[in-house]
Amino acid sequence: MVGLLHRAKRGPSQSAIGVPAARAYVSDRATSTGVLALTDIWTVRSLKAALDTSEPAKMGEFTARILEGADPVLLVTMHHHGDLELFVNVSEAQIACSTLLWPCDEQEDELAFNTFLLKSQKLVPLSNFGIGTVDGRDYYELFGELATSSRLDTVIIELRTLAENAIDAATDLRHAHIPAA
Repeated sequence: MVGLLHRAKRGPSQSAIGVPAARAYVSDRATSTGVLALTDIWTVRSLKAALDTSEPAKMGEFTARILEGADPVLLVTMHHHGDLELFVNVSEAQIACSTLLWPCDEQEDELAFNTFLLKSQKLVPLSNFGIGTVDGRDYYELFGELATSSRLDTVIIELRTLAENAIDAATDLRHAHIPAA
């Protein structure tokens, strides 16, 4: 439990690791010079294209594919994090990244654990806990949000941070003894 709640995951040094500082492919429209206006925002397709051509993707850190549907979602598989799957939804308002952790009904003393999560929420850097339902079953979920105008390096940092925090949560919290609420 100490690892997840007491160590920050992001910092200036991480933003420069293999990720170009310039924002590329921010929308489905590009100028003849390749420079985009500051008002351009990501779409699922433009974000996938940018992630695919990023240095971390070329080095095998992750792969991305689009899951088609009424609202397409980007599935990013974090290979350097045990092939953890992150789901990325891009709307006009925000980019939301999330991953499922474990079924709520497998958590010892769910009420105490939920209370613990709500009280310690602010200690987890740049990620939030929630409960999502898949096929009628509730799961603990970890998620984070970004502005749709965020730079590519910021998006990649969010993906890395979410993956690291999810692994830390599974390692540190899943079987932790939490005092009764």
